[in-house]
Amino acid sequence: MNKTPAFIIALALSTALAACSGASPKPEAPLEGARIGSAFSLTDQNGKTVKDTDFAGKHRIVYFGYSYCPDVCPVDLQKISQGFALFEKQQPERAKQIQPIFISIDPQRDTPAVLKQYVSAFHPRLIGLTGTPEQIKTVADGYLVMYKAQKPEGADAQGYLVDHSRQAYLMGPKGEPIALLPYDGSPEQIAAEIDKWTA
Repeated sequence: MNKTPAFIIALALSTALAACSGASPKPEAPLEGARIGSAFSLTDQNGKTVKDTDFAGKHRIVYFGYSYCPDVCPVDLQKISQGFALFEKQQPERAKQIQPIFISIDPQRDTPAVLKQYVSAFHPRLIGLTGTPEQIKTVADGYLVMYKAQKPEGADAQGYLVDHSRQAYLMGPKGEPIALLPYDGSPEQIAAEIDKWTA
């Protein structure tokens, strides 16, 4: 008489079925459950008021920087934009549901007119956002972005730099944090990461 416990048989059958189906659980998003993100009401490069709720239902790629940044910001934005453009080419319909956003941490100089010229150099769908210093601080705090203007005494009032942390966030359709994009990676790596978490 076969005395193999019934639960062992059931376990074996369920394992076999899972193997046959080829199904695998979706990995947990790296930033799932993190308190990252913020409601906002800012001004875009066309002078229009833009709220976070305007992007409801869409994934968002969010990067903080400033247009007068001499090095890291333009390099990061170029790579992020190239990665997004590659993803657009590979998955045009899914790409329509993703909005790339650049938020300035230097509102004193980054007026809508300045941002309009700046973001146009990277991707036609990139939105540039600015606001009052208080509005920007609130949003930056929500996204855990630190920044501080470096204004040496006697320096040109418009010639200062702004130290800031670097993150390229991929946010979900409800504004929830999903993952950090490898802004220092290749366009292929960035496109692959977008593809992985927006499927």
